[in-house]
Amino acid sequence: MTDFIFYLLIFAVVILFFVFWYYVPFLLWISAKVSGVSISLIQLFLMRIRKVPPGVIARAMIEAHKAGLSMLTRDELEAHYLAGGHVERVVHALVSASKANIDLTFQMATAIDLAGRDVFQAVQMSVNPKVIDTPPVTAVAKDGIQLIAKARVTVRASIKQLVGGAGEETVLARVGEGIVSSIGSSENHKSVLENPDSISKLVLRKGLDAGTAFEILSIDIADIDIGKNIGAALQMDQAQADKNIAQAKAEERRAMAVATEQEMKAKAQEARAKVIEAEAEVPRAMAEAFRNGNLGIMDYYRMKNIEADTSMRDAIAKPSANPSKPIKD
Repeated sequence: MTDFIFYLLIFAVVILFFVFWYYVPFLLWISAKVSGVSISLIQLFLMRIRKVPPGVIARAMIEAHKAGLSMLTRDELEAHYLAGGHVERVVHALVSASKANIDLTFQMATAIDLAGRDVFQAVQMSVNPKVIDTPPVTAVAKDGIQLIAKARVTVRASIKQLVGGAGEETVLARVGEGIVSSIGSSENHKSVLENPDSISKLVLRKGLDAGTAFEILSIDIADIDIGKNIGAALQMDQAQADKNIAQAKAEERRAMAVATEQEMKAKAQEARAKVIEAEAEVPRAMAEAFRNGNLGIMDYYRMKNIEADTSMRDAIAKPSANPSKPIKD
């Protein structure tokens, strides 16, 4: 029983030792003191209670002190960490800005960091500008020739406009719009190929970096390729469309002519039917005239002679289908 109590006490002492060592980072306090940073063990202990990692705050204060940044305080670093910021990134950015003579305050750095931007990368981009390659931009000159241009945009981060400023996508879109406008205002594609720098000058004069988080330093045309003859293609399409319209109108007129012809044939057939019907009434009328005594035999023969004479005259007047064949009496 005595051995069990002894081992239990040893286990409790070990647990208390690790708990004390976790909540009271003694080695971290010694490291801060050696580096010249004034921070107490009680503050390190309270950081653990506030769920703030003491190592992050202490290392940030040591880095700032060694870089000569005396404006950083422990409370400000803790507040930024509790707000969801990246303390190490902000301190790195402040040190880099101080070495590069860039005006960057702690309040501005924390605002940029909390806005979701990498403040340390922004400072690096201010010192070392970034080159952005635009995707192929297609434009058409006034002579109808299509040109495909690629540009390289050299930008530098604008620290003061990082909060609320537009990103790289906006810069690329504006540069592409400027290239299209510049090529579209050219009289012909040859002038663009001869002087590609005219595109860069025109685009730079438009101030495309306004309202963005970057400052455009230069726009260089990397490559220009000749595409399709858009003007000729449009003319061919227009000609084909006019041809189709003309064919449609001609087909409409032909259909109307066919309909008119069919209507005329129908009317002619109707007239022939009426003639045949009228001719069929002639024998009846003649029989009626014979019965009523209005027509005599001699009158009937005289009418037949007139019909025969008329038929003979018609046969003589019509040309023969076979000229070598004599006409029968």
